Amino acid sequence: ASTGERALTLAARRPPDLVVLDLGLPDRDGVEVIHGLRSWSSAPIIVLSGRPGSADKVAALDAGADDYVTKPFGTDELLARLRAAIRRATVPPEAVVVPFGDLTVDLAARRVVRGAAGDLRLTPTEWQVLEVLIRNPGRLITHRQLLTEIWGPGGYPPDNDYLRVYLARLRRKLEPVPSRPRYLITEPGIGYRFQP
Repeated sequence: ASTGERALTLAARRPPDLVVLDLGLPDRDGVEVIHGLRSWSSAPIIVLSGRPGSADKVAALDAGADDYVTKPFGTDELLARLRAAIRRATVPPEAVVVPFGDLTVDLAARRVVRGAAGDLRLTPTEWQVLEVLIRNPGRLITHRQLLTEIWGPGGYPPDNDYLRVYLARLRRKLEPVPSRPRYLITEPGIGYRFQP
């Protein structure tokens, strides 16, 4: 579709499996299209844009985009991101036991188990951070989204230092090599993602 209006009309007629969206549309801003899609669709949305600023990325991700690719980009990278988005979309959202590495996270029982070593102890806030990330596998969660999920709208700390502290603690407890995280990934200046 060459316009945002046309994209929304086509998507309503034939719901997409995945959306690749440019923010620079002739009739409206792409973030408006994301809001329009998110009002009824959970299809993955990958923004493909020439806008390199972090403010544009944060706005698109906060509106509901799942990923953001800046032009110029490699075709292989884009295809890999498309495949990953489709894979994540097929994971049932109600899954309550999530295995990764030598760990098993039971969301219903609020437990993290490492093989034969047994339960790992997490503080309530560490658990909340982990739960938000695990419930959104592969999806980039912005600092603001994470702060709002944990401390509520307007009730969160004024900077991201708290998140850095909790992510560092989680990595020490969960990652095989905390200094080179495999599962709890930082997207500098934007947020974090759980990569199963």
